[in-house]
Amino acid sequence: MEMPEQPRSRRQTRAAILTHLLQSGGSFRPPLAKAVRLSEASLSRILFDLKAEGMIEEIRRPAPYVGGPTGLVSLDGSVALGALELTGQSLSVGVGNFTGELRYTERVPLPAKLTTESVGRVFHQALTLLRDWTRRRRIRLAQIGVTIPGLGRLSVAGNPIIPCDVDRIGEMFRDMFADVPVAFTNSVVAHATFHRCRTDDYPFSEAHLFVFVGQGVAGTWMDDPSEDDALEPVELGHMVFEAGGPRCRCGHHGCVEAYTSLPALAELLRLTETELLQLGSDWVTAIPLTPRVRQELRQRLFRLGLAIGNTLNVKPCRGVVVSGWPSLLTEDERKAVVDGIDACLLGGRKQAQVSLAFVPPSNGNDPRAALAFAAFCLARSGGMPSASTEAA
Repeated sequence: MEMPEQPRSRRQTRAAILTHLLQSGGSFRPPLAKAVRLSEASLSRILFDLKAEGMIEEIRRPAPYVGGPTGLVSLDGSVALGALELTGQSLSVGVGNFTGELRYTERVPLPAKLTTESVGRVFHQALTLLRDWTRRRRIRLAQIGVTIPGLGRLSVAGNPIIPCDVDRIGEMFRDMFADVPVAFTNSVVAHATFHRCRTDDYPFSEAHLFVFVGQGVAGTWMDDPSEDDALEPVELGHMVFEAGGPRCRCGHHGCVEAYTSLPALAELLRLTETELLQLGSDWVTAIPLTPRVRQELRQRLFRLGLAIGNTLNVKPCRGVVVSGWPSLLTEDERKAVVDGIDACLLGGRKQAQVSLAFVPPSNGNDPRAALAFAAFCLARSGGMPSASTEAA
């Protein structure tokens, strides 16, 4: 016997509609009503409000079948969103819309010596650029998304990857963008959001684990996007496999990240990290790999698989998406990840019914991940200011 569903508040219902439109890119009314579990009459009332607020638009399209609907509902492209994405090299700042199109972007390089103060000055510079650009064009931002590598690993202020004082940066936002909602997140959450909302035929719609292999290695649990705990970071990159192994930036030795991150890959390929980043996805064809390097890559990917398998032992789920440099390899080379999962997942991958999918790397195109996160936050809020009172 199924338990009756809890009644949803107005905000939750609006959030369900907006997040579905964000992930689908648009929908006709009948399938939209079915997806968000509303009658067409109830849906019409909410769409009327969202249209009046400038959150959605409805464009006449040829009917998908004879006598079918002709109004395609989608998020309004004129809604402006701010994005700030911190990487190992720079702080990217931009303004874009729900579809991921960037109208403005600029990169402020990070100083050679990274301290809380020097990174704070970079944020101040980027926010000044954002404020001046939006003021000149009389653009009001509906939401700002900020992504920081490793955020929340120890505490909000103590960030072991790139030192920055999130509380102080939050005060800068309140000074310069007093009425704009701002959301901070760990970079892996933003990249997961980017893929979920921007990848055509994204492999999973149910709960799954998203693993990002970039400058760091991390994961996030992905669930119903309209729920508050839809994205929950998990530090699988800091599983220690060898106490005497290479030093990781977290301070420990032998973490899976110390073997499989982009800096670790650059070292194996005898490149600087900057050279590897400049090559982008082309490194796979540009750099001839010796049999020894290929063997070492397989061992490292096997360790990544072990970390994923161990994570699934702690919290089982049916799907895993991997994004980052392993996605660029051939299916045969990526098999080492599957072997690693099989070697430690209880019952093995087949018995545990785990599907594994690879999506392309998304690093290097900042601040698009932060922009996708800003869109996700606005959709999840139901397009309502957080201070507004919820009506059931």
